[in-house]
Amino acid sequence: MTDWDLRPAAATDVEAVAELRAVVLRADLERLGRYDPHRVRQRLRDAFAPEHTWVVDVDGAFAGCVALRPAVGARWLEHFYLDPRLQGGGIGTAVLRGLLERSDRDGVPVRLNVLRGSAARRLYERHGFTVDTEDSVDVFMVREPRAATCGG
Repeated sequence: MTDWDLRPAAATDVEAVAELRAVVLRADLERLGRYDPHRVRQRLRDAFAPEHTWVVDVDGAFAGCVALRPAVGARWLEHFYLDPRLQGGGIGTAVLRGLLERSDRDGVPVRLNVLRGSAARRLYERHGFTVDTEDSVDVFMVREPRAATCGG
């Protein structure tokens, strides 16, 4: 696995995140007949909350991001994007595992939505997410907190 770091996002990261979102989601949005190059970026800009977002840096350069937004009774995993050239190398799994461990310790469920037909759904299912509801575009998933194991 490539060396990587996770750092808190800054407001200045918004354009890099918006651009990565457009690249990562393009094929799925086109397949669903929903790709609009302006809208895909603007939706990120409108929702970007650096206080709940982390940036993945590889060799000191921006390579991805993820947000974990608090909500009533859960946390929402959002804006989880990784440069396509780095996908499949274990970085996404490691980032997701860390966020889920934190939510498990806090006893908080994690919710997300993924585009229907997205390969990312398999990653989430491997980490215990199950389908809650779905519509013609999105699949909404939830993962209940796992109890900490105690050695003894």
